[in-house]
Amino acid sequence: MHRAKNSLPDTKRSALGDKALSGTIAIVSPHFPPCSLAGVHRARHLAKHLPAHGWRPIVIRAHETQYTERLDPDLAALVPNTVEQIATGAMPASVTRLIGVGDIGLRGFLHFKRALSQLAQTTPLRAVLITGSPYYPMLLAKWISHDLQLPVVLDFQDPWVSSWGATLPELSKGGLAHRLAVMLEPKALRHAAFVTSVSEIQNQEMAARYPWINPKRMAAIPIGGDPEDFNATQTHHSATASTVDRSERAELVFVGSVWPRLSNTLDVFLDAVAQVAKTNPAIAQRLAIRFYGTDARLVEPPVYQVAQQAERKGISFVVEEFPRRLSFVQALATMAGARGVILLGSDEPHYTASKIYPALMSGRPYLSVFHAASSSHSILSRAGGGVSLGFEDAEAIRNLIDPISEALVRLACEPRSFCKSDPAAFEAYTAHAVAGRFAAIFESIAQGTTASQCASLS
Repeated sequence: MHRAKNSLPDTKRSALGDKALSGTIAIVSPHFPPCSLAGVHRARHLAKHLPAHGWRPIVIRAHETQYTERLDPDLAALVPNTVEQIATGAMPASVTRLIGVGDIGLRGFLHFKRALSQLAQTTPLRAVLITGSPYYPMLLAKWISHDLQLPVVLDFQDPWVSSWGATLPELSKGGLAHRLAVMLEPKALRHAAFVTSVSEIQNQEMAARYPWINPKRMAAIPIGGDPEDFNATQTHHSATASTVDRSERAELVFVGSVWPRLSNTLDVFLDAVAQVAKTNPAIAQRLAIRFYGTDARLVEPPVYQVAQQAERKGISFVVEEFPRRLSFVQALATMAGARGVILLGSDEPHYTASKIYPALMSGRPYLSVFHAASSSHSILSRAGGGVSLGFEDAEAIRNLIDPISEALVRLACEPRSFCKSDPAAFEAYTAHAVAGRFAAIFESIAQGTTASQCASLS
């Protein structure tokens, strides 16, 4: 177990502000930079911005040698060197995968517990936050609240128990994981002092499953974005600049992985591109719609999912795909350097896309297609600066072909007709503001409460 040098004792003031520190919070986040998974950003943002709100964070994570995902050193460089991190070991993936286990939450479970126990013995902690996925470390909540006598906040970045999981064959790996989640999720929640997720719908679904949850101890807090991240793009080229020949074509970029629940939205989007190619061939020739980082896997060769569909629809001259995953900073630079940004969501109302915040902060016009009930659609619609299209269900997506086509033509021909996104509309979703909301939660569960009062939501 490796512990980085700590910069601030509790009695000192914040390195990011002049507010006296209220106490120390342990953040259990198995994935953390340089891990490149999207789930690292919650802990990354909080670790950076909590001191300005009066809290000293200490991150407990797996050591990067334990990660099986691609590492992103540039992302790790965005973490201030003042952030204290405790990097733990884990059971080797090469061994656990022999029995079908690769989840770092399981492989590192006992290591996280040991690190937290040692930290609690040497540091006066006031609360613990566990963020997931992975979700299995949330099962430490009972031990933390009963043995360590500390309140626990459980932060769900995605649903542990999902309607999609319920549709999987019972004997499949995903089906077994879903059945395990149904059994384990309530065991963790019973011992949480507070529960957060990234959307109101996700909280509502959780509350419906467990009527004993106190809704006053739940909050929907999106991941948000950090405008300061864009400072790093000044020394990085966009993916387009380094991989393709720049031209006078209007470049629209989609940055991120393509997964099964995106298939309906993606298919409709490509049909809209085909419609532009048929009805406005001259405009289509001016378009370059590029998909980056669509294959999140590490295997070679990468799968060209979008390019195959584009070829079948006869729009390969418009749509290009670069499936290898981009570094986080390179993804930001790619959005900032494009004519416009394409944002596509799944057909699930609870789906929230963390990439909408960097897209808004990039200052580029956008075209977004999300479920009308999703928080992403609501936020983008209020922010302005682009075209936000919503749908009620999978069948209704087909009705968006004409509006998408019109938006693509506008992005290609009249990009200056879009006003800038209103910074006030997404101020509440900046990393600094999100950290402030968590700081208020920590204060509410730590100040004047006993462990027994915080031990259960029921």
